[in-house]
Amino acid sequence: MRPLVWNPPVELSAKEEKVTKRIRKAKLFVFLRQIRHELFDAEFQTELATVFKDSSVGLCPVPPAQLALAIILQAYTGVSDDEAMEAIEIDRRWQLVLDCLDCEQPPFGKGTLVRFRALLMSKSFDRRLIEKTIYMAQKQGDYNSRSLKVALDSSPLWGAARVEDTYNLLGHALRKALEVIAQNYQQDLANVAASAGAEIVTGNSLKAALDLDWDDPESRSLALSTILQALNSVESWVEQKTDLDFKTKNQVNKSLKDARQIETQDVEETSDGSPKLPYGTLRERKAVAKDRRISIEDEDMRHGRKSRSQKFDGYKRHVLKDLELQMVRAVGVTRANTPEASV
Repeated sequence: MRPLVWNPPVELSAKEEKVTKRIRKAKLFVFLRQIRHELFDAEFQTELATVFKDSSVGLCPVPPAQLALAIILQAYTGVSDDEAMEAIEIDRRWQLVLDCLDCEQPPFGKGTLVRFRALLMSKSFDRRLIEKTIYMAQKQGDYNSRSLKVALDSSPLWGAARVEDTYNLLGHALRKALEVIAQNYQQDLANVAASAGAEIVTGNSLKAALDLDWDDPESRSLALSTILQALNSVESWVEQKTDLDFKTKNQVNKSLKDARQIETQDVEETSDGSPKLPYGTLRERKAVAKDRRISIEDEDMRHGRKSRSQKFDGYKRHVLKDLELQMVRAVGVTRANTPEASV
């Protein structure tokens, strides 16, 4: 099914006028109700139609323009998907904008909203939507570039991937490479690891497999030597394998490259040639490598700070808000170690 073209009324009904008069501060609701027919003109709705098609069998298609308006309201109010659906059902301001005043149930489901937003972002139409909304605000004369006042707010966004110390980062990357090979050969991981000379990474715990005194600097140095020897062995073994397909070999090499990245950022050579950590484990912050990687599964996660005493792992979320119209003009996500002044 092709999405419907949305043609909501332009003039305010008597009920709508009563709602708009009661809105004191959240003026974006009134603004969007006034300009929705111009914001979602035929040309823009055609653009949106190329992004989203409702394939639900037996159900009426949902107009993409209506979904896009809901996403603007969701960003404006900062609510979750569940809260957005609840607001559509009980908040007359939302209903005013979405042309469903006094509706008993939302005009679309949560799944449709989530799917549409993902498609919108995948095609960079989220930025297009923001830019066109701002253009309409300029066209209305509500603000101009000279009088524009904005505030930038940055907040922590915790990453979902596991954060590990140097030993486990190396072991994780090695194990990941061997798991891909084991799957390709349809063999047990332990057998593949034994053939590659990296049995230590197949257990439930790498540190337990090494069975060392982790408070002893010499034991930690020995652990690094053992893991890096296993890495060397796996790399040599993979180079000799001629029966791995292109995709598998790329995945394996990516994981081995990740392991070498961890080695470069965390390990140095001592005068006697044995590797060791310069200042201990990840918990010590001195001489930490610039832009240090902290996770194998998510290569962009970084250590960040809320304050001198509070740390977090993941990303920073940045929101630029128009103080006059109370509109969010831009949203961005950076690594957690990105200086806010650079955003």
